[in-house]
Amino acid sequence: MTISPLIWGITIVVILALLAFDYFFHIRKAHVPTLKEAAIWSSIYVGIALVFGILVLVFGGPTMGSEYFAGYITEKALSVDNLFVFLIIIASFKVPREDQQKVLLFGIVFSLIARTGFIFLGAALINSFAWVFYAFGLILLLTAGNLLKPKTDGDEADNFMIRLTRKFFHTSEHYDGDKLFTMENGKKVLTPMLLVMVAIGGTDILFALDSIPAIFGLTQNVYIVFTATAFSLMGLRQLYFLIDGLLDRLIYLSYGLAAVLGFIGVKLILHAMHENTLPFINDGKPVPVIEITTGLSLTVIIGVLVITVLASLLSKAGKAQAAINNARRHAVNYLDLDYTADPAERERIYTALLEEERQIETMAPKYRNKAKDVEMIRAEVAKAHRQHEEYLSP
Repeated sequence: MTISPLIWGITIVVILALLAFDYFFHIRKAHVPTLKEAAIWSSIYVGIALVFGILVLVFGGPTMGSEYFAGYITEKALSVDNLFVFLIIIASFKVPREDQQKVLLFGIVFSLIARTGFIFLGAALINSFAWVFYAFGLILLLTAGNLLKPKTDGDEADNFMIRLTRKFFHTSEHYDGDKLFTMENGKKVLTPMLLVMVAIGGTDILFALDSIPAIFGLTQNVYIVFTATAFSLMGLRQLYFLIDGLLDRLIYLSYGLAAVLGFIGVKLILHAMHENTLPFINDGKPVPVIEITTGLSLTVIIGVLVITVLASLLSKAGKAQAAINNARRHAVNYLDLDYTADPAERERIYTALLEEERQIETMAPKYRNKAKDVEMIRAEVAKAHRQHEEYLSP
């Protein structure tokens, strides 16, 4: 189905309007969103994406609709995985809680720009070279393999772009609200806020390298690829605050994503064989292989992700890991006086720390003792308690 320029124009205007609304009505004034606010707006953005999918289903037909939903669900799952890295970067730079929304919105906008570029580049390559399906399939299989490797606690923020920026520009060690530049000793310098945005932007480019081949494995309709990707990014900022603290519970998410990306990788390679033009494969003729349908793809993607999420949420190891990681994060944030100046937010952090401690005490030692640096975490928690007592004492 050919999409008219008018439909393209309306779609782009709607997406830009949603981003502008997000900035002017939620981000412009720095604040920490409540759980209720995050839940309401996450639901609204998911609802918009579902309504759009229904419109595609009605006006584009069942095939186009199925391709949209398969692409949207896959991209949404990949976006949630991206939140883990955003969390590490934000923690590494100690971004004040009130200003994290602006960082996340920048990450979403830059991600949309980067992925749009890759979408049109990928479409051009696919239209010119059938062998690109082989390349995309191999990229996804390699990505799936990397997801199965044990994750390290390396500094995700210490990437090439950050080192380059710090080498050639004067940078401040302290934030000045949400400003990107500030005056220090009479000189204009970069603030950590600009550096964290550079770090987020750099990782967004890497995310796009995995994301775009994945959705092209489900559909080659550029309009569907673009809209599924765009709507999967909408509401990601609210989702961050909604599931903050639950991210660590999804301990099997990387396995589920590895299975999904591996499945799509195989689907792409089978499609490449079906469209084969490479002379060293079957003398340049198409290879008669089974092609995986969009309906089967959608079923597998939903099934794998549902099993992955349920297994993670019901797992005792997952609950222990989440509670311990959250206790450490809450203790560190409470001890960092620059993290937030809002007394209510500091009280919320300390209350959350107490709740995590209560949960940890109810867990079997074999689960709670598996965490890394247990003694260091206990020391940080104890220090947070002492500081809170000093804060309360007259």
